[in-house]
Amino acid sequence: MACLPLFKRRNTTPVWCGNVVIGGDAPVSVQTMTKCDTRDIESVVREIRLAVSLGAELVRVAVPDREAAMAIEDIKEQVPCPIIADIHFDYKLALLALEAGADKVRINPGNIGGKGRLLEVARKAEEKGAAIRLGINSGSLEKDLLEAYGGPTHEAMVESARRHLAYLEDAGVDKIVISLKSSSVRHTVEAYMLMAEFTRWPFHIGITEAGPGTRGMVKSAAGIGTLLALGLGDTVRVSLTGPSHEEVEVAKQVLQSMGVRAFGPDVISCPTCGRTQVDIVATATQVADALKGMTVPIKVAVMGCPVNGPGEAREADIGVACGRDGGILFSRGKVLGRVTSEELVPALVRLAREYAETAEGKN
Repeated sequence: MACLPLFKRRNTTPVWCGNVVIGGDAPVSVQTMTKCDTRDIESVVREIRLAVSLGAELVRVAVPDREAAMAIEDIKEQVPCPIIADIHFDYKLALLALEAGADKVRINPGNIGGKGRLLEVARKAEEKGAAIRLGINSGSLEKDLLEAYGGPTHEAMVESARRHLAYLEDAGVDKIVISLKSSSVRHTVEAYMLMAEFTRWPFHIGITEAGPGTRGMVKSAAGIGTLLALGLGDTVRVSLTGPSHEEVEVAKQVLQSMGVRAFGPDVISCPTCGRTQVDIVATATQVADALKGMTVPIKVAVMGCPVNGPGEAREADIGVACGRDGGILFSRGKVLGRVTSEELVPALVRLAREYAETAEGKN
């Protein structure tokens, strides 16, 4: 079987969502979704501002009722990013959210109420210049598709997407984003791969109901990373059972790890072993914390012994090989000098900042 070309991004139609472009040549954008009650405007605004300060470029809010839909107008006046309304069951809430200024509405075709209601939302979105995301979810597919495919398979998900996409395209809708999410990494990846054969609309990617903590992060990284490697993905949301700012941090790390975007320093460290004589976990954490906020994408290595650095970490821009009484500083495999244990972190951070300033100046 022929191998698919990796990291060649799929050619998609650009779609504006507020002041952010999804698809085309635009960078793969970072999304999150607020966790607090949308009707609590003060809390929502505070949460969105924190997420944006950490790198969120679009934010989705739940719209469970009329009051939440109307709150979007006040929320938008106080935040710097596009706001997406998340709609389930009641299409009238989508109409209200669009009237309130939502830049995009996420519609779940499995529970919105049929073609007529979908098209009514589409007409309102077109009137307001907003985008629509067809958000297919394996847990809420139409009954006829579940029966036809014997369950929520990736083929059933794609059939649902194609059915509703045809409704929108026939009506002349020209700002569409598609997502096909499952809690199964395999089903999600297969669904996007299949759907890519039928459309050039941009993809919103993620793994739904990924779970809490490490479990959710690993599952999301596996699914999103695979899709990015296949060139499938124009905007990303990491779904975690946790705060929205964690979703943003993980999304950025996945994008940077896959080489899709660069947000700042990449702090690498060895896994430690019996040769390690210092607390590498604490040292690497201190270095990473000290470099937060830096936007130049340099590689900084914190290694536990001379075996891993500067030899194995020779590609690092700046690094340290730690020992019992201090460490050896190096840059691109070249030894720069020795430092004491007390000087180790401050010296490495200082050199990293100097290297970043020089690199930024050259650009």
